[in-house]
Amino acid sequence: MGTHRIRILWGALLAMVIGLWGAAAPVQAYDNPELLPDHPTPVIDLARVFSETQRERLEESLGEVEERTGWKLRVLTQYERTPGLAIREFWGLDERSLLLVADPRGGNLLNFNVGDAYFAMMPRTYWVELQTRFGNQYYVKDHGEDGAVLDALGAVEICLDRGGCQVVPGLPLEQWLWTLTTSVLGGLIAGFAAYPRKEGETVAWAWLLLLSPLWGMLFGIFGIAPVITRTSEWLPLIRNTFGFLAGGVAAYFIAQVTMGRRLQNETDE
Repeated sequence: MGTHRIRILWGALLAMVIGLWGAAAPVQAYDNPELLPDHPTPVIDLARVFSETQRERLEESLGEVEERTGWKLRVLTQYERTPGLAIREFWGLDERSLLLVADPRGGNLLNFNVGDAYFAMMPRTYWVELQTRFGNQYYVKDHGEDGAVLDALGAVEICLDRGGCQVVPGLPLEQWLWTLTTSVLGGLIAGFAAYPRKEGETVAWAWLLLLSPLWGMLFGIFGIAPVITRTSEWLPLIRNTFGFLAGGVAAYFIAQVTMGRRLQNETDE
């Protein structure tokens, strides 16, 4: 019985050692300075995301941005293998440095290591929006990993040239459709609120003003503000305004006709 217990203890100890060794092995693989190139470059493409031409153009572009703005942009693509913390010394990352890490193993392709000085120009919400817009699986599927990385960097470069941004430039189709939807919904609420409830009344201003926080928020905050803060184009703004007005007019006449029929039925009875 004693020998059997000793064998069990030895087996458990051996399993623990093997488990600890197996858990430690990946950590060593994820911190390998030997993967660093032997020459200065702002791009380390371990995952082979870019073609040779793309990589050369990107290196040239990042160099021009750093020379023009004084802000450092660096790109690391990886899959299973990474130089780990060794890139900090290799690139001399500091508070004016931005490291974009593209790794498809997570739920989002893009990750950003942002220097503290960047937050004075682009708040933390900017980086969250940048990641969710360009790094999500649908965008990567439509534009490729290379397109997602290049488009995200392009948005950052625009903001550096502008001297900062509160939101990510550009208005994606799905975001514009959302602003159009809220604009129309705001118009519907305003139209139902404005239809006359008294004889001789054309617009129920009291009800319209009473519900103004609701339809004003839907149209102004969710329908107009995202458009004017992300693009200088007039067409989305005109379309959202027209959607608001069309929704308001439609709701106004629908409510008026419905109320008229109800009154007519009550009179007939």
